[in-house]
Amino acid sequence: MTRRDRLMATLQGQPVDRPAVSFYELNGLDERPEDSDPFNIYADPSWRPLIELTRERTDRIVMRSPDFRDGPRDPVVRLSETEVTMRGGSRYTVRRLRLSGGAGSQTRASKVLTCRTRRDPDVNTEWVEEPLLKGAADLEAFLRLPRPAPRRAVDPSAVLEAESALGDAGIVMIDTADPLCLAASLFDMAEYTVVALTERKLFRELLDWFAEALLAETEVISAALPGRLWRIYGPEYASPPYLPPALFPDYVCRYERPMVEAIQRHGGYARIHSHGNLKAILDDIASMGPDGLDPIEPPPQGDVELDYVRERYGESIVLFGNLEVSDIENLATGESVEKVRRALEQGTAGSGRGFVLMPTACPYGRKLSPLTLRNYEAMVEAAQSF
Repeated sequence: MTRRDRLMATLQGQPVDRPAVSFYELNGLDERPEDSDPFNIYADPSWRPLIELTRERTDRIVMRSPDFRDGPRDPVVRLSETEVTMRGGSRYTVRRLRLSGGAGSQTRASKVLTCRTRRDPDVNTEWVEEPLLKGAADLEAFLRLPRPAPRRAVDPSAVLEAESALGDAGIVMIDTADPLCLAASLFDMAEYTVVALTERKLFRELLDWFAEALLAETEVISAALPGRLWRIYGPEYASPPYLPPALFPDYVCRYERPMVEAIQRHGGYARIHSHGNLKAILDDIASMGPDGLDPIEPPPQGDVELDYVRERYGESIVLFGNLEVSDIENLATGESVEKVRRALEQGTAGSGRGFVLMPTACPYGRKLSPLTLRNYEAMVEAAQSF
């Protein structure tokens, strides 16, 4: 089978010659060691062997978020003023959202909401130093903004170009947040949990503020790019210990189920992404009718074993996981291989729709250690000989 055929057969619940193996964010297309951008960690020579391994021997899944010709998808970015500065080798981004007083503005002062982030050259992530919303008062001010109109002029070029570059080596996965992710990420984590727990009506208004445009855009993208795998991320914000499971249907299912249906209506496959504890919310996730679930973290990072999920939900859901990237980076290779074999055995046990061996994330530092490289190599060897 080609790598593309193997992945598509897995999504469709058809027989495969062996379990697919993906390195998740690493896809061999977006990591460009020749790029001299100071923020490109993959330019370090230590990454080159892993990039080549990814290109040559993994079932590649490339994530893309299509843009729109009539403006950016993120309504907060769309409405913000952005300022970027360099300091001490790091890149600082400030977004300012200016709110008018609105109706009754004689008594309501205008307000400026500010978000600050930092990107360091040796770490492939963006740190939030100041969240946009600092509490319920800021949320009330934010909600005076009119709800964003959905964008409709899809630009499919990013997806089509990636598919052309991949050929038979893999597939493209369309990537999108859900309303909960967009809402929760406006706060720091502590303030988010307080507001979501104590200001439920107000927080639901925020979810509604994002949801209408997001659902319409999901429908438009699905129609323009039918039959693709999607990843919907955000449900973990409503998983224990952050919020009680009783809120999951209201904060997640209410909004994600229509997104899943829109994707499937056009022949696509909807994969739900949720880190951490799953046991108390698995029935709710299954009730949305998704085609896939990742990354199914094992204890102690999660609270269910892979075979538990396979036995109860594997007939209808393709399981993606469940190797902790921290184990790949830190365990001796013999121990790492044992975890790989355990995941392969549990992920394929009995009957089920399909399984893709996959880490929960990928390393994000500039220097890749020899141990990490060897454990990735051993993962591929174990999967391809399984």
